[in-house]
Amino acid sequence: MPNAPANPQRRVEKLTAILDVAKAMTAARDLESLLELVLRETSKVVDADRASIFLADRARGELWIRAAQGAEKEIRIPIGTGIAGFVAESGSIVNIPDCYADPRFNRQVDLATGYRTQNLLCAPMRSAAGEIVGVIQALNKHDGPFTAEDEELVLVLGGQAAAALENAMLHEEIQRLFEGFVKASVVAIESRDPSTAGHSGRVASLTVNLAQALERNGRGLYAGTTFSATEIHEIRYASLLHDFGKVGVREPVLVKADKLFPFELEVLQARFEVIGRTLEAESYKKQLELLRAGKSTDEEAQALAARLVELDGMLGFVKECNRPTVLARGGFEKLDEIRRRSFQDRAGVARGYLTDGALSRLSIAWGSLTEDERKEIESHVVHTFRFLQQIPWTRALRRVPEIAAAHHEKLDGTGYPNALPEPSIPVQSRMMAISDIYDALTASDRPYKKAVPHDKALDILGMEAKAKKIDTELLGIFIEAEIPKKALAKSS
Repeated sequence: MPNAPANPQRRVEKLTAILDVAKAMTAARDLESLLELVLRETSKVVDADRASIFLADRARGELWIRAAQGAEKEIRIPIGTGIAGFVAESGSIVNIPDCYADPRFNRQVDLATGYRTQNLLCAPMRSAAGEIVGVIQALNKHDGPFTAEDEELVLVLGGQAAAALENAMLHEEIQRLFEGFVKASVVAIESRDPSTAGHSGRVASLTVNLAQALERNGRGLYAGTTFSATEIHEIRYASLLHDFGKVGVREPVLVKADKLFPFELEVLQARFEVIGRTLEAESYKKQLELLRAGKSTDEEAQALAARLVELDGMLGFVKECNRPTVLARGGFEKLDEIRRRSFQDRAGVARGYLTDGALSRLSIAWGSLTEDERKEIESHVVHTFRFLQQIPWTRALRRVPEIAAAHHEKLDGTGYPNALPEPSIPVQSRMMAISDIYDALTASDRPYKKAVPHDKALDILGMEAKAKKIDTELLGIFIEAEIPKKALAKSS
């Protein structure tokens, strides 16, 4: 085994460096950054030209290189094969002073990479439980072969790295778990109303892009505002899940395209059919009496035809009113006039052409929902908050429920569900509100609305800002930074 006279001062410096690295590794959560840190410090501690880390994939019985200085391609080798494979299988350290003189060394790797390996030190990365999670390898010591002291230092560093890597990989698994949960939740949301498919993802993309543009803006009310990587994740999760509470809204209300439910329209059409037959029966009775009296029935027949044409016109107007459009001036009066028309049912009871309930629904001036139905739709935000509160979010993501639940709040205090005043509305929710309105306006045609062009959507948002409903400054950044265009480019 190669050895060299120990330099106490140098050894203290190296051990101190290892302690510093151990502290840094303990705090690291990002796996890529952690691996880069281990590689850099390993090379520094043992004075090597470069280092590499092979992680163990026990399910496939392989080692694979997740990080290597100077290497770009992924390399996989069976455990037990080659020097790294031997170290992973045996748990022994291997120190080769002259690689090309050692039959265990595979020269093909050098040929493939164009790198000349002179000496190497390969050590197992063993967890606290004794499991080998990977192999750490140092190549080409600057001042001769690797020493026994280098072996000791790499083993210590490898042990620290193993623990940190396990934590980082666990953190990655938790991240993947969150991602999987969020994606599944979005599928659940959109399965309730397929016409809104993609809305949650688009709102998330728009909001994240707006947050990043806000950071770059550097002026105005939000100058100096920054978001950490975790806070961007928080914004993205809140945006993706902002409509999850719709699973608590009755499906007929959630997907209601017209003012009347389909079965109500069928009943109304059947009512008009009965009215038509009643008019015919009454007319035929009159015509029979005229015939018996020897008089002409032409006038009565013409009157019946006119009444039936008028009835068809009434039904056509009712169907037109049933669509979720703003009624023209005089529309409500005409509906009330139709309601006042009456006919006699089989029991001889006088009934109006329209029931009070049908008149109330058809008289909805905007959209397709009654006041009670609109409140039920608005309750989805409360359902969202209650649902998201049940999730054990990490401390870094604990505000996801609060951010998601405030995306329908208005700066003038007229929003829902809590009518929050302007200072209480998080900036993340303000950004999401703009993104949500924009996508709702511009999304492809839905049963209850037509898509609005980009410029028209911005005009509507401008009116909302002027009315103190949404944040004027954030809308300015949204427009100036061309957030819709950038979000579309990133998603395509």
